[in-house]
Amino acid sequence: MAFIRRLSTSLTNKPTTLFLTSYIPSPLSSQNVAGTATRRLFSAEAVSHPSNRVQVYISRASDPYLNLSIEHYLLQKSPPDSVVLFLYANRPCVVVGRNQNPWVEVNLGLLGRSGVVDRRDGKPRDVQLVRRRSGGGAVFHDAGNVNYSVVCPPESFDRNKHADMVVRALSTLDIGGSARVNERHDIVLDVTTEGKTQTFKISGSAYKLTRLRSLHHGTCLLSSPNLPLVGPLLRSPAAPYIKARGVESVRSPIRNVGIADNAAFEEAVVAEFGAMYGNADPEVIGSGGGAADILEDVQAIAEGCAELRSPEWIFAQTPQFTFSTHPTDEDPRPRPPLPDDLPSDFRATMTVRHGQITEVSGASLLEPLKSTYLHHVADWSSKVGNDPVGKWLNGLFGVGKS
Repeated sequence: MAFIRRLSTSLTNKPTTLFLTSYIPSPLSSQNVAGTATRRLFSAEAVSHPSNRVQVYISRASDPYLNLSIEHYLLQKSPPDSVVLFLYANRPCVVVGRNQNPWVEVNLGLLGRSGVVDRRDGKPRDVQLVRRRSGGGAVFHDAGNVNYSVVCPPESFDRNKHADMVVRALSTLDIGGSARVNERHDIVLDVTTEGKTQTFKISGSAYKLTRLRSLHHGTCLLSSPNLPLVGPLLRSPAAPYIKARGVESVRSPIRNVGIADNAAFEEAVVAEFGAMYGNADPEVIGSGGGAADILEDVQAIAEGCAELRSPEWIFAQTPQFTFSTHPTDEDPRPRPPLPDDLPSDFRATMTVRHGQITEVSGASLLEPLKSTYLHHVADWSSKVGNDPVGKWLNGLFGVGKS
């Protein structure tokens, strides 16, 4: 059995009661946390109890679908007047916003061959694609990137309030520059070298507002080994050919803060959250069995996790878009030159709604694609009957599971 457990008294200066002696350390922490005591498994009743006004959770699970589902559960089930902090780090993944187009935002063909490594064990990993429930732009997550979420009453919500909390936490740590919140509500790091100051984005934010609750969640790049690969992953070769209705990301130069120990950042953020709202003993959700127990015991989280994993959510939630090889009246942008081995008269326009091709015009060899779901195509060459065109479309759209 795995347990959700309380962190050390050093975070809160409160005594803890020892229930069990099992310890679940952070896999990226270089030090043990003294005085840690195990508590109960994740309790749905505790999350929603009216007296639980200040709640803090830290997840050691690295499954992005699970962590986002726990976050959504906390948003939906915590008391309306409570404040909740949730911290977690995911395995390598690209997370797009609720209303974004993955064919515009992500190099889908690169996800399985990007060279990304997992900082937990240094091994190469496929990059998972995730669509979150909040808005905002596309971001890359890995074990060197700690995510923070704050749930609070709408009247307490402010786009800078909890970003400033993270900046104060960073100011207590040894970082390679001066952190601040910019006009876009992102956290940036000003780095001065030889009298010249450069500004790098270290944290982006997204929000979800409901009638009773508000959610602000953000990233913080601490020590990702994969920064050189983020740009290629978030640069889609199909984007110049697509006119999309969804939200497009704003790209900025990025940098690690330079904190090797995730636990140091977690402790600093928990301390600042406690200074704002009152101390609460953090409960740590264990990896492995702890995550499995949550999925078994809390149906809403299990259902949310299954939804986030589904191709229907990841791809079919995409707003309608049009793909065209040449400028049109609706999209007069110049297009990149087509490959030389494509037919000289090749022109094509496709309308795609919820991931499904609904209209095709131009090249007759694309006519059989009507009603096809983009993410179901395992090889475009077999679909269009032309190797050069198929190879080109494979590169643009990636390949899915037929």
